[in-house]
Amino acid sequence: MPPSPIRRVAMLSVHTSPLEQPGTGDAGGLNVYVAETARELAARGVEVEVFTRATTGSLPPVVEMTPGVQVRHVVAGPFEGLGKHDLPGQLCAFAATVMRQMAVHPDGWYDVLHSHYWLSGQVGWLAADRWDVPLVHTMHTMARVKNAALASGDSPEPPGREIGEVQVVEAADRLVANTDREARELVELYDAQPDRVRVVPPGVDLSVFTPGDRTAARAAVGVPDDAVLLLFVGRIQPLKAPDVLLRLAAELVARDPGLRSRLVVGVLGGPSGNGLARPRALEELAARLGIRDLVRFVPPVDRATLARWYRAADVVTVPSHNESFGLVAIEAQACGTPVVAAAVGGLPVAVGDAGVLVPTHDPADWADAVGALLADPARRAALGRRGVAHAAGFGWGTTTQRLLEVYAEARTARRTGATTLAGVPTAVVP
Repeated sequence: MPPSPIRRVAMLSVHTSPLEQPGTGDAGGLNVYVAETARELAARGVEVEVFTRATTGSLPPVVEMTPGVQVRHVVAGPFEGLGKHDLPGQLCAFAATVMRQMAVHPDGWYDVLHSHYWLSGQVGWLAADRWDVPLVHTMHTMARVKNAALASGDSPEPPGREIGEVQVVEAADRLVANTDREARELVELYDAQPDRVRVVPPGVDLSVFTPGDRTAARAAVGVPDDAVLLLFVGRIQPLKAPDVLLRLAAELVARDPGLRSRLVVGVLGGPSGNGLARPRALEELAARLGIRDLVRFVPPVDRATLARWYRAADVVTVPSHNESFGLVAIEAQACGTPVVAAAVGGLPVAVGDAGVLVPTHDPADWADAVGALLADPARRAALGRRGVAHAAGFGWGTTTQRLLEVYAEARTARRTGATTLAGVPTAVVP
């Protein structure tokens, strides 16, 4: 007898809400992931409740994000003044509210709990055990991976996080990795059982991030049509390495002073993480490099405006020291814009053969890679076309369908006590 379909999913996103604007604070790719997969699940008739910590009293306790998706704001600690590193002390309060909410439903109301980031995994571990439902967990980032690739001036993740991540890995019925590399890291660094790890790449909204007219896009964002536009999109923190873009831009101008009159360096995002300690550090760096007049600092924008910026750019740079996947890269590619990215984490998968990967963070190497593209319009156009085709394979619909398969497998395994479901491929871990 085939298993009954997945009807209801509880998602846990303790430290950041899918309603928040990505690009500043703690809002980034995780927010996009939760929001997009929740919408796709609802479109398939699956009810989704997202539990997230309330950070303001101005929002109601429950917000309907889209029909079939409710976002529940859980009061756990003061609304403001708590950073992500302060939240472990509020997990008990958060878990208590989640448990009370679940208690109003009959047993078996939720078919699966899907937790995002280790803080949510700690709550999910308790809730899944209490209500005997499977726990599916997505790490998004991992302390041991981040600590192995720290940027200059960045601070290591604390031991408490590493311990918490190990506990979640042990407790989860299934672990969702973005790439094969992340799956190996879960096994090698966290002793995850390979037969519990599933690889499900994230996606891109192919209805928003599409190719378009570059001239119109530049007019919309206020960039001259004859400009050379280099773009960074993301949170301003050492991990994301936006300084590499500024340094490579200064190097390009030093090599070709005539470029100064046309070069525009766009930085879209706001301070986050350790970047909050010096929110103007990037502006100060631009001034020291002598290119402050070339750099446009733009706060986070909505998705439609972001797509215009991608279309307007000659090259989008993703110089992060680590990325579990790299949504910015694939969004830019979906818009037909060439991407130059660091050869780290999941970026080789996100970029594929449709972009340029740089093996170092040396500004000279980045200037070489970007300068070569700027000097070769035909190659940029070819990479743009290839990027659109590459991104087409990463729609959120595909991601969500794979997640549903993982949910169903986790539920069957939980009921039978098995660790794997026959016929379902596990992660390939050498």
